Amino acid sequence: MFSIHDKGTTLCDGISRREALRVGGLGLGGLSLAGLLKQRAQANPAGNSNLPGFGKAKSVIVFGLIGGLPQHETWDPKPNAPTEIRGEFGTTPSKTPGYHVGALMPKTAQLTDKIAVLRGVVTHDNAHSSSGYQMLTGIEHSPMNRESGPPGPPNDHPSLAAVTRALREDKGLPSSIVLPEHIWNDGNKPWPGQDAGFIGRAHDPWLIKCYPNENRFDVPGMTLAEDLTQLRVNNRQSLLSQINKSQQTLSDSKAVSTFNIHTQKAYSLLGSGAARDAFDISKESDQTRERYGKGRFAQSCLLARRLVEADVSLIQINWTRVVDDRKFENQGGWDTHKKHNQSLKEHLMPSMDQTFSALIEDLEQRGLLDETLVIMFSEFGHTPKFNGNAGRDHWGNVFSIALAGGGVNGGVVHGASDKHAAHPIEGAVRPKDILATVYHLMGYPPHTEVYDPVNRPIPISRGTVIKEIL
Repeated sequence: MFSIHDKGTTLCDGISRREALRVGGLGLGGLSLAGLLKQRAQANPAGNSNLPGFGKAKSVIVFGLIGGLPQHETWDPKPNAPTEIRGEFGTTPSKTPGYHVGALMPKTAQLTDKIAVLRGVVTHDNAHSSSGYQMLTGIEHSPMNRESGPPGPPNDHPSLAAVTRALREDKGLPSSIVLPEHIWNDGNKPWPGQDAGFIGRAHDPWLIKCYPNENRFDVPGMTLAEDLTQLRVNNRQSLLSQINKSQQTLSDSKAVSTFNIHTQKAYSLLGSGAARDAFDISKESDQTRERYGKGRFAQSCLLARRLVEADVSLIQINWTRVVDDRKFENQGGWDTHKKHNQSLKEHLMPSMDQTFSALIEDLEQRGLLDETLVIMFSEFGHTPKFNGNAGRDHWGNVFSIALAGGGVNGGVVHGASDKHAAHPIEGAVRPKDILATVYHLMGYPPHTEVYDPVNRPIPISRGTVIKEIL
């Protein structure tokens, strides 16, 4: 089942926008949807960059491994370190000559000729919420190392997904979609930095809470409720038309004119065949679905590929936990404070390796990889040493992420950490540099600006493009 989520803003009639956008809630919901489709801020005109890869990424997929991707067992193994540092799994040779990755990612290892690895990523923040805020926005959280910090000022910078929606017009579907749920800490406390912040709610990415592994695809806003006939829809369109005609002065204004345009666009989404088709994952073959894996995250990644084909500019997939410690340690997530090796071996690494490799191969086979940037995202890495519970704790002093397609030069390993993967010794990069690189690949120089609701210019990035991976 799908449902759209946004901040719990209350409308003038006392109905929350969240409730107004529930599945099938046309009535006032149709008008709320229109509000979401109002004019987005446009980027300042900016010339082409002289660096390679500029504008190559038609779409971006954020492969979000929330909870902390362990550098030692993935992209930055230390086979010569003591056992309490290196872990128990060893390494495997990759497609990149001379480069070994963690032994638990054999499928991904054979694709490194298409992947660029950053081994010197630094946030200097060891809290999920605040380090995650920095990775999503490129801005340090205030204060740093703050767990479960609430969204809102002063930490109200827009996310990559929100900026993308400000930069790029919707093409039927919203230009930026987040699947299959928001990012949250225990107690369902959402991270800051997941929405549009101070550039305005109109730029929020669509958060679609979904279970594509369960084959239920009643996409919100794309179908009518059972008790809502086409006649009732037509009647409400007629009523809206009468209201606009009776308020001629207002109707002549640019604001209302724009509202009418987006109201019609909202109605056009209701029952849109193309939109429904994009979410109809049942059209995929059993072989393809099994190749990705049958879990919620895996099938969301397959859905992301379908959304790329539907011209969605950015799709972010957040790793989903299993809130049942009887099934998996650490709720099936990457926050492995206990039984780290067991969690990686039994669930995390096999699932990640299967799904990530399937996504890269699928995009390539369909001729989409060259124009689709895939980012393996995490908020930080893990401590060099194991703790007393056989786990690894939070570590933002150095970790690794990977990028593929969309103008990235495959087979590149940029940056290096010390002998324990504890600190960078060369090629250190910050989240702001990663985002500057993503925007560059999308065709926007870092100095490009978007505008907040009072028309103040906001630069999309304060970082430097990482030219070594282009």
